[in-house]
Amino acid sequence: MQNHFSEIKLFQVKPDKLDDFEALTAGMAEAQKQQPGCIGVKYVKRFYTIDGVESGHPPRELTKIVKCVKYFSCWDFDTIEHYGKAVEWFFAAYGKQVQKLLIMPFDIHCGYSVY
Repeated sequence: MQNHFSEIKLFQVKPDKLDDFEALTAGMAEAQKQQPGCIGVKYVKRFYTIDGVESGHPPRELTKIVKCVKYFSCWDFDTIEHYGKAVEWFFAAYGKQVQKLLIMPFDIHCGYSVY
């Protein structure tokens, strides 16, 4: 089995920009899926934590926003070359819009899947 090339982004969204960010991600994800070589894209909002939870129990729901709300995206590709082109497109199409909604620039982690 050939390993996919994957990217994980961490977005730290300003508390007063949550609706704007979620509205943007809906259209953004559909456009991302159309990029050549894209296998899939997913966005996740952090709702829970395991801090202070006993082993074997379900995670605890977050009840307040301290300074931001964290979102994660996972974007998978068939090749590193397709990923490179898609990242160039993403920054040109959405980079400035996204950055305006964040408390700091988003983190990007990427590499080949190991399964």
